[in-house]
Amino acid sequence: MNLVIHDLTEEEWRRIASKYDGWKVVSDNGTIKPCIGCFGCWVKSPGECAIKDGYDQMGALIHHADEVLVISKYTYGGLSSFVKNIFDRSIGWVSPYFEVYEGEMHHKKRYPEDKPMSFVFRGAGLTEEDQAKARGYVEAACRNFHAKIKSITFETLESADSGLRGRNAEDSLASTSVQKTGGAQEVSETMEVGRLVMLNCSLRADNANSKKFMKRILPLLETEAEIINLSSYLAHPEKLVELLLSAEKIVLGMPLYVDGVPSAPLRIMELLEKSGKMEGKKIYVVANMGLYESKQICHLLSIVKTWCETCGSEYCGGLAIGAGEMLKMMMRSENIDKGPSKNMAEGTKKIAAAINAGQAIEDIYADPFKFSRGMYIFAANASWPLDAKKNGLKKKDLFRQL
Repeated sequence: MNLVIHDLTEEEWRRIASKYDGWKVVSDNGTIKPCIGCFGCWVKSPGECAIKDGYDQMGALIHHADEVLVISKYTYGGLSSFVKNIFDRSIGWVSPYFEVYEGEMHHKKRYPEDKPMSFVFRGAGLTEEDQAKARGYVEAACRNFHAKIKSITFETLESADSGLRGRNAEDSLASTSVQKTGGAQEVSETMEVGRLVMLNCSLRADNANSKKFMKRILPLLETEAEIINLSSYLAHPEKLVELLLSAEKIVLGMPLYVDGVPSAPLRIMELLEKSGKMEGKKIYVVANMGLYESKQICHLLSIVKTWCETCGSEYCGGLAIGAGEMLKMMMRSENIDKGPSKNMAEGTKKIAAAINAGQAIEDIYADPFKFSRGMYIFAANASWPLDAKKNGLKKKDLFRQL
């Protein structure tokens, strides 16, 4: 069985469907939910997603395919929000356990395979730089999944409409009052100069590491700010778009999902671009991940930067935090400026100062200070059986294959 994952419209798919007769097809039927970062596919129902919406078997589906073809609209150097959602929902394909692979910390394989995957990016006027970004992202994602890249190709379109694809795209956009006019970007009429909004992009809401790191920055800010949970706006993204358009400065706090921006905030980014009213805004990022090396967040920051360039906003820099699960716990300590959390603490001060001044800075990469990767992997791997036990599972259950 071969598998094709695509974000084409029904009309676009009909034109090429005959090429894939007999293939298993995964497309947007309007029911997919975003990954909520619950780790259920690792410690509750190993190998399958806990969200039962018809897309909960993606890891097993990829495993059983002889090869996988991914067709996606080129989106800020990566995948469209729907295809990215499929990737986010597929992490049960790998196991929760960590190892050093090709010089970086990654998850171990669940299945003894190197799945061949091909990628087709579709877009208008894709430059060599655009193609290099997409290749870099695919290489990172496939390294994380232990997949083998068979090919990466680019299909030039006469026009590539940015934003949501799929059944609900037009409905979502029609419900917003911030449509693009005349093809030209314009500053939102509702933008309040100096207004700062901090968006918690993690769907774990108040329990998210992303929110905890932003709360660390909050008291360092000179401007009154509020932290908004994206999870509160999933049913009404147009309301969140309007709220963000009212701000001059936006801080995006988010976890790293499959080497890039999670699908839920990516969808909001697509809608904000659609508005045509992002020009003049200053965008900052605070990103974290469970893996050790903060450098692995580079593709997420690149995607946000490319989005800013597309929208006419100013990318003002990001703080990338490695080993986020551990550093989150250390924020409870009064000695946060010392020990493993030192680099993170210094980074929060630097990005807070940049936000206060409305200035751009170079991206900051904060690894644990004087805490070895080996020790971190040992501690992390020891925690998975304990989490599984809380759900009535045994250690051997974590290796389940479907």
